[in-house]
Amino acid sequence: MQWLAKCKRLVLLCLVAGMVGCASIPAGVEPSPHDPWEPFNRSVFEFNEGLDAYFLKPVVAGYRFVLPEFVRDGIYNFFSNYSDIYTALQNLLQGKPDYAFSDLMRVVVNTTFGLGGLIDMATPGGLPKHKEDWGQTFGVWGIPSGPYVVLPFFGPSNVRDTFGTAADMESDYLFRLLPDVALRNSITGLRVVNARNTYYEAGDLLDGAAIDKYSFMRDAYIQRREYQINEGRDDKEPLMPVYENPYE
Repeated sequence: MQWLAKCKRLVLLCLVAGMVGCASIPAGVEPSPHDPWEPFNRSVFEFNEGLDAYFLKPVVAGYRFVLPEFVRDGIYNFFSNYSDIYTALQNLLQGKPDYAFSDLMRVVVNTTFGLGGLIDMATPGGLPKHKEDWGQTFGVWGIPSGPYVVLPFFGPSNVRDTFGTAADMESDYLFRLLPDVALRNSITGLRVVNARNTYYEAGDLLDGAAIDKYSFMRDAYIQRREYQINEGRDDKEPLMPVYENPYE
C-alpha cells in the first residue's frame, strides 16, 4: 500500500537526520518516560531548527513582506476552508456526526458567501472551527500513542501520529487529484509557507525564554494531542499550538 511506503519514507528521513549525530540531554533536564529516544529526537529537532532558521523562516519573512495582511488572511482562509472537508470526514469516523455536519456547513457558507473560502463567514456566523486528522482518529479508536518522536520537516509526533501523518498525505485528495505536477508542487509549497506563517512569532517567544525549548515543545505536543483526542474532557488546556502540519 502506498501509505505504508510513505511511512517507510518518514522513517528513513528520521534515520538520515539522526546520522548527523545524537544530541546529548542537557545537564539538569529530567528524562521523560514518554521520550525514550530523546538523544536521537534532539538531533532531529536541531536539524529542524536549522532548516527553519536558515530556509523556511526567511522564506516566510519574504512572504509577509510581499503580500499584505488581507491577502495572507485570504490564503489562510482558503486552505482552512479546504481542510474543513477533510475534518468533517475525520469527525464522522470518530463518531461525531454533529461536528461533521457543522464542518460541512462551514464549507457551504464560506464557499458560497466567502468568495470561494477566501473570507471566513462561518465562524462569526456561529459555526466554530474544528481540526481533526488521522492521528486523532486513531487515538479515538483506542490506538496508543507510543513513544514520542521528532520527524524531519514535520516536527513533534509519536509513533501513532507518524502513521497518521502518512495517512493524511495519502488521503489528501486535492494533492492527489491535481494532474499538473508544477501546480501541485506550487500549491504544496504555499500551504507549507501559510502554515509556518501562522506561528511566525511563536518560535521567537520560546527562543527568548530561559527554558529548554525541546522539552517545552515535547511536553506541549503531548498535552495538546491528549487534549485534542479527549476533546478537553480532562480539563487540561493545551500549552500552545507548537506546529502546524500542512496535511492536517
